[in-house]
Amino acid sequence: MIVTVTANPSVDRTLELAAPLARGEVQRAGVVRAEPGGKGVNVARVVAAAGLATRALLPARAGDALLTALDDLGLPYDAIPVDGEVRSNITIAESDGTTTKINAPGVPLAAADLDALLGLIRAQAGEAQWVTLCGSLPPGVPDTWYRTVADELALAGCRVAVDTSGAPLRATVDGRVDLIKPNEDELAELTGADPAHLRDALRRNDLGPVVDAASMVVERIGGSVLATLGAAGAVLVTASGTWSATPPPITPRSTVGAGDSSLAGFLIAQTTGAAPADCLRHAVAYGAAAAALAGTQAPTPDHLDLDGVVVTELSGAARMT
Repeated sequence: MIVTVTANPSVDRTLELAAPLARGEVQRAGVVRAEPGGKGVNVARVVAAAGLATRALLPARAGDALLTALDDLGLPYDAIPVDGEVRSNITIAESDGTTTKINAPGVPLAAADLDALLGLIRAQAGEAQWVTLCGSLPPGVPDTWYRTVADELALAGCRVAVDTSGAPLRATVDGRVDLIKPNEDELAELTGADPAHLRDALRRNDLGPVVDAASMVVERIGGSVLATLGAAGAVLVTASGTWSATPPPITPRSTVGAGDSSLAGFLIAQTTGAAPADCLRHAVAYGAAAAALAGTQAPTPDHLDLDGVVVTELSGAARMT
């Protein structure tokens, strides 16, 4: 089972525009979508759509619109009650695939709320092949909370994947993590590299700076780095091998949630015994499939173009430990 933890879940509302966004003007959306969201929820939705066991852990009070949406999807979850409604995040999707996202801060969590959420994690960790700690932390939560949870899970022998940013990400890499999923900007933040330099290298199809940065992080966490790079694909760096992958051609509709789908695709393949290169192939195929769908829809195996993903071994290959 893949257990996902979303400390700051959301209802993701997407407005699709037929014309480019015009600031200060009145525009009408052609399509409006509302879907359960937050990075961990997105991962769980993709895992469930692939037919694998999953459970989403999150804070939300009974009757919240998010829980109603999860009930409608039939997604297994456990929620701790909180004093307030789950936030709504707004995405504006233009016809060329450009997305603008506005995220609310979320419901503050007190120490008692965090204890209750940690209790849910402890209760599910024993049955989990992976526990993912995903997304931003809401107000009131220490930046070190993911690191604290990862330490406890490591002692319990549970594999941990982390997908976050900013101070929580910086705190998380100060100890063992089995897998983290940064983008190029987050890699730069972790290593002191110039993000503009990494982006410029990617435009020149030079993966060297990204691989160097990811390798530095691998040495720090003792696990693996899945660096998602948008249209450039992704790079996987482990202690014993490095691979890159480029995506199949798609027509992008919304990039929101594509990285979450990439993480889900990687974990889906890994839990079924796939080798690292194939885990990377699935990650890129799932991310591309998600970007080709409107809103934050969860891609299914039927959406995948695995043959269209080109995987290249950049160093000696060996299985992930």
